[in-house]
Amino acid sequence: MSILLFVGLLSYNLPSDGLEKRSDTRAWLTWIGLFFTMDLAVALVAYSPYAGHPVVRLSMEGGALLFSALNVAVLLMRRIHSPLMLVFGVSVAWFALSSLVFILAAPWNHMWWLAHAIFAGGFFLLSYGVVQAFRTTQSFATIYSQEEMTARLAKSMADTQKALQQVQLSNQRLERIAATDPLTGAGNRRHFIEHIGAEIARARRTGAPLSLLSLDLDHFKDINDSRGHSVGDEVLRVFVRKCLEAIRPYDSVARVGGEEFMVLLPGAALDAASAVAERLRSAIERTAFDAGAEPSVGVTISVGVSEFGRDGDTLDGFLNVADQRLYRAKFEGRNRVVVA
Repeated sequence: MSILLFVGLLSYNLPSDGLEKRSDTRAWLTWIGLFFTMDLAVALVAYSPYAGHPVVRLSMEGGALLFSALNVAVLLMRRIHSPLMLVFGVSVAWFALSSLVFILAAPWNHMWWLAHAIFAGGFFLLSYGVVQAFRTTQSFATIYSQEEMTARLAKSMADTQKALQQVQLSNQRLERIAATDPLTGAGNRRHFIEHIGAEIARARRTGAPLSLLSLDLDHFKDINDSRGHSVGDEVLRVFVRKCLEAIRPYDSVARVGGEEFMVLLPGAALDAASAVAERLRSAIERTAFDAGAEPSVGVTISVGVSEFGRDGDTLDGFLNVADQRLYRAKFEGRNRVVVA
């Protein structure tokens, strides 16, 4: 046993064997066979006429004493101070002491029983340390010192924090995807309704003006039918870019239908919103939407403008007035802004 403990100690801090090696029964059978061979040899000597001879007792117990002392010496030389290895060192020291007592004792006298008690105490202490190690690491293959446990805990916490950050980034990306029209990059209808509700609450609280543009691309279906949906999609993308160029950074654009858009203008009264709408209508009319094809596509827009409070003091009323003015702009010939 002292020899096996010494072999195990020499493997301390070495990488664990791979799964293939641990699964190889030949290595296990070799050690088990060696252990039983040694036990059998000891049993044969113990039941032989030479068992009580001083030379036999000195060689066997002296060998156990020597290897136990080697274990303790290696522990001290390598400065292994982990809690488990401290238990191991004390246990092996007890084994060495029991071997010394066995050498000095005569069979069945009090020192002989004392040697058994010392050995049993060392074995109990070693077993206790191994069980405690298993309870803390859930493994007999990997045992950590307190410093290693602290370092691994810190690494685990850092990995967890990094994983949480990744989850947060993923959630933010999902929120952006859920709030964005995938074709144009503008907000979608659901996100826009949530946003306009928040802006209405702010306008009520502060008394600041809030205006809305309801826009529609004129004859957009004809573009899709005559030039194809790929050209129509590019027209929508360019239109949104032009909208973003014409409005302020804190204004917002949303695609609420196929070719229907809304622009929310916080802090803008009706006359300021009308100016923004006219600037946007003019910019779109002057833009050649080539969409990578010839001839280029000409696009115009119709716009209805409403101001919260002046044209409705509820969300539905605010939106309905802007839509009604949009329909009026289309009825009156398109490519125009209707304010009242």
